[in-house]
Amino acid sequence: PMSRKAFSRRSFMGACAAGTAAARLAAGAAGAGDRVNLGFIGTGGRGGFHLAHFKSLPDTGLLGVCDVDARHLNAAAQTAGPGVLKTMDYREILDRKDIDAVVISTPDHWHAIPALRAMEAGKDVYVEKPLGHNIAEGRAIVAAAEAGKRIVQIGLQQRSGPHFIEAVRRIRAGELGKVSCVHAWNAWSTTGMGGDLGNPPDEARAPEGIDYDRWLGPAPLRPFNPRRLHFSFYFWWDYAGGMVSDWGVHLFDIVLWALGSDILSVAATGGRHVFKDCRETPDTVDAVFECPDYIMAYSMRHGSGFPYHGAMDHGIMFFGTKAMLRIDRASFEIFPEGAREPALTVKDQGQDQHHKLDFLAAVRSRKKPAADALCGHLAAIPGHLANISLRVGRKLVWDPKTETIAGDREASALLAREYRAPYTL
Repeated sequence: PMSRKAFSRRSFMGACAAGTAAARLAAGAAGAGDRVNLGFIGTGGRGGFHLAHFKSLPDTGLLGVCDVDARHLNAAAQTAGPGVLKTMDYREILDRKDIDAVVISTPDHWHAIPALRAMEAGKDVYVEKPLGHNIAEGRAIVAAAEAGKRIVQIGLQQRSGPHFIEAVRRIRAGELGKVSCVHAWNAWSTTGMGGDLGNPPDEARAPEGIDYDRWLGPAPLRPFNPRRLHFSFYFWWDYAGGMVSDWGVHLFDIVLWALGSDILSVAATGGRHVFKDCRETPDTVDAVFECPDYIMAYSMRHGSGFPYHGAMDHGIMFFGTKAMLRIDRASFEIFPEGAREPALTVKDQGQDQHHKLDFLAAVRSRKKPAADALCGHLAAIPGHLANISLRVGRKLVWDPKTETIAGDREASALLAREYRAPYTL
């Protein structure tokens, strides 16, 4: 096994290199002098965070905000400042010739349509993960970005985190030896992420100030229920894929970046074993992915927050013949084979700001950002496939070249969706 001294020295040099790269990126973006004017589509929760964060960055203008909830819209307009365009119709944002790029932070079922329309309007796009509600939407966005030569950055901010960059570099350099097995997980207690949603009844209409028809958009028409709206949208198949696709995508992205993006098969099992609430997506899932040279196991649970290694509610362990690497958003550690204490620990040096600066630099330079459309599409595929396997109740064989499921018509139908008029793709 490599010595603690060797790992520590390489850690220092690698972390310095990653930090220097991030510093150069920040300096380059700030010093470019070309103002990037932004419009924001979806301003609650993560969207509100992005709005305030972009406002703090140099040479950035906030010209338009859009949300179908008047409370979110008014709060966003106040944050953006005087003179900002305030609308519930995202097309008004796209009509503004002085807006260079849009930031899309809507629920998943509203990612693809405004992203595609924005690119048609000649605008660049920062869109939250997962890239689409389904695999077909992700591929459509990739094709549009390539055809229109648009900059697309996906909200996979770990791609811009120096300690993630350093960990992937080490894995790809062979420092762990042959990696044959990966385990990734999300773990929350019953009161954590997506706790008990209850079973509130449907209501005759949405609260005043919410354009519910526009919120539903391409999704099927359903009676209004408060649990379909805002954060809990994650747990309905019409709008998302639960935490398997919405949080797992961050973990899948790092694994595929380090080891290769091809998935050959997936078998998932799970269900609603903890909560008897109104959610449709499972609260407990295990999925196993077969890849060309390794297997990846993913676990998601809402019933116990007990961590594996470290104290965070998520993480990845890469098991190699020379060493094991464990990583989360706080740090990574390398354990040489046979050791039970880490020989190396590298801590987080920030992600979100690096990721936004990378996007702004890409808009100015027209060079590929850290998490482009193809990156976001490939990272979303494992979560979507795991959900499809779970829903049909069997193993799926996946062809990564044609992006098709072999010999399973029922499962293949879930690679795309039908769209409610007039909200068509």
